[in-house]
Amino acid sequence: MPARRRTVLLTATLALALTAGPLAAPALALASPAAAPPPASFALASASAARPATAPNATALRAALDGVPNAHATAALVRIGGGDGVWRGSAGVQDLVSGRPADADARFRAGSITKVVTAAVVLDLAADGHVGLDRPVQHYLPGLLGPEFRPITVRQLLNHTSGIQPGDGLGSTVEEQFEHRFETLSPAQVVASAVAKGPEFRPGRRQHYLNINYTILGLLVEKVTGHSYATEATRRVLQPAGMEDTCFPGTDPRILGPHNRGYQAMPRPDGTTRLVDVTEWNQADRWAAGDMISTTADLERLVTALFEGRIVPKPQLREMFRVPAHIKGATYSAGLQRYEHEGRVYWFKTGARYGYSTGIAATRDLSRTVVYSVNDTNAKDESGNPVVQGIMQAALK
Repeated sequence: MPARRRTVLLTATLALALTAGPLAAPALALASPAAAPPPASFALASASAARPATAPNATALRAALDGVPNAHATAALVRIGGGDGVWRGSAGVQDLVSGRPADADARFRAGSITKVVTAAVVLDLAADGHVGLDRPVQHYLPGLLGPEFRPITVRQLLNHTSGIQPGDGLGSTVEEQFEHRFETLSPAQVVASAVAKGPEFRPGRRQHYLNINYTILGLLVEKVTGHSYATEATRRVLQPAGMEDTCFPGTDPRILGPHNRGYQAMPRPDGTTRLVDVTEWNQADRWAAGDMISTTADLERLVTALFEGRIVPKPQLREMFRVPAHIKGATYSAGLQRYEHEGRVYWFKTGARYGYSTGIAATRDLSRTVVYSVNDTNAKDESGNPVVQGIMQAALK
């Protein structure tokens, strides 16, 4: 994943969702399911028939899911919660062959939302005294970075101000990566390729969102605990939050358990486009930066437990709501990103793996939480997915 493209997409998707008008559908013929697309499924819980000013806008949310499956998405799951009210919705199909209705409880690839979990693990280790946020990563992982790298603190990895360049992947295009989708690129190999490029900038001078920061944090977790990253993430985050349907697949390319299949638009030689099933894919190179599989219910549990201080003690939790003030334009904290809309501050994170786009957002007081998973047919498109944009426009109304 080109890191700069993802950084732009993370911010632009949310901004577009609030400002853009309807986007023209791409010239893409969606494969017809065996049966007619099922209607979207909705559920709204509220205290009265009249919607309070701050309650979820059920009409807008229903409209956001109308027409799925379409050229942009084959399924969409939405979960709104918090003190303002609750809303649930799903639309689309489990797969394009059977045309069965999308499973509202399906598991999916959560992509970079994994970073929220990784940040929580590191901050919890800091609370236990095992990690110092202002100590250099070179102290914990001697020899990992060459002499050309200045000391880089754990905090600078958490908020993407390290200056370490991105690591290599298995191809630069979706077509190339798809051909290598069952191969394994280890985190150590990814880090080695990044280190070989030398620093991009002096630590703390700029903010550049990159997977490599969280890949190194995963290595740090394993070094200081003596346990695997998955073991520590499960013990410190998943279990306290009650996330029983969330896992870290490692080199297993499958999504185990109920899931809606993911598709990616691929160009044909004649210029037309076809949808390719990309559900099975080895995500080992994303690891602590993006290989998590989860559900909308589990991600809601994550943000709720986290913001309530049930995972990370509140003194360390402040790092998740602290953006580097000395860097102009900085928006990333430890694991999250700050976004202000109509005077209300949301802390959010999005993630994208081929076939799947996912997002979480919440106010710090948990008056509004938003979780979505869209089976995105072009999850890496910088212009954003109009289904995602519609969901976020409706969710923040």
